[in-house]
Amino acid sequence: MDGGFITISLDAMGTDNAPFSEVAGAVETVRDTDDLKIILVGQEEKIQKELAKYTYDKSRISVRHASEVVGMHDSPTDSLRKKTDSSILTGLKIHKNNEADAFVSAGNTGAVMAASLFVLGRIANVSRPTIGQIFPTDQGITILFDVGANVDCKPLYLFEFAVMGGVYATHIYNCENPRIALLSVGEEKSKGDALTVEAYELLEKSSLNFIGNVEGRDILRGKAEVIVCDGFIGNVLIKFTESVLDVLKNKFKKLAAQSFFQKIWVGMMYGSLKKVLKDFDYQEFGGVPLLGVDGVSIIGHGRSTPKAIRNMILRAEQMVKAGIKDIIKEKIKDMKQFVPNV
Repeated sequence: MDGGFITISLDAMGTDNAPFSEVAGAVETVRDTDDLKIILVGQEEKIQKELAKYTYDKSRISVRHASEVVGMHDSPTDSLRKKTDSSILTGLKIHKNNEADAFVSAGNTGAVMAASLFVLGRIANVSRPTIGQIFPTDQGITILFDVGANVDCKPLYLFEFAVMGGVYATHIYNCENPRIALLSVGEEKSKGDALTVEAYELLEKSSLNFIGNVEGRDILRGKAEVIVCDGFIGNVLIKFTESVLDVLKNKFKKLAAQSFFQKIWVGMMYGSLKKVLKDFDYQEFGGVPLLGVDGVSIIGHGRSTPKAIRNMILRAEQMVKAGIKDIIKEKIKDMKQFVPNV
């Protein structure tokens, strides 16, 4: 921390509308907070041109030049090797060198994960870092881990995801003793593939508040605050849910276009629909943390708006203030007693 300020290293070249969304989000954040400083990382000329449109506290927003940009279709490994002056790598190095307390990016997810692991390294005793997705429920929220960081998993990985996810739910969402569950094809202990059955054994022996298996239909019912699965299943699931929301929005647009009276009816319903769909809006949650790396790395959606960028920065601030990295380090160390032979 810099004189009471928390400093965020922000990849300014990550979104589809970079650097507009990043600059606007940074300016909005600084205007609304008193204890944040932001380093915008990327192609300086473009960033400065965008910053010139705003009035802001220049002591709290600075620019660090990085000549290269990692595209959404770039290979994560190639970007690490070939784009050594990218905004992602430069931004993470700023964090690693303690010039910033956290790193935030809405760029190529795979590249951000690979670079975070390469630059920051893993927390001791963590086998694989994980990212999660938040789902609103009738009871609050459910967070699903993993949603794409680890396509191929071992039982130990799922155990660690549960530990890290539990820490995150407790200290960021104030879920006291969060319920932990495994995503499977049935509630019975014997249901699921070998990975799920073996992970069940590990979780059952632990001191976590493990409630057993849940099925896909239980995610939005709020049966557990943290649900774990491998990244293949998790990623398929979140991509499906994203498509459902888009289909619903298009259905209502087509309905409104059918007739004048339908348009009026949809218009009358719009306020209520907007409130309901707000809970599913990625902008409200900002980004998701890559848990398990030795630092704070927040990953956002490529379509992130200034509002989403602002919420990503605030999420990073929460992570820093809560000391999530250090809590995970201690919790993982304590939990390893339950898996001594794995």
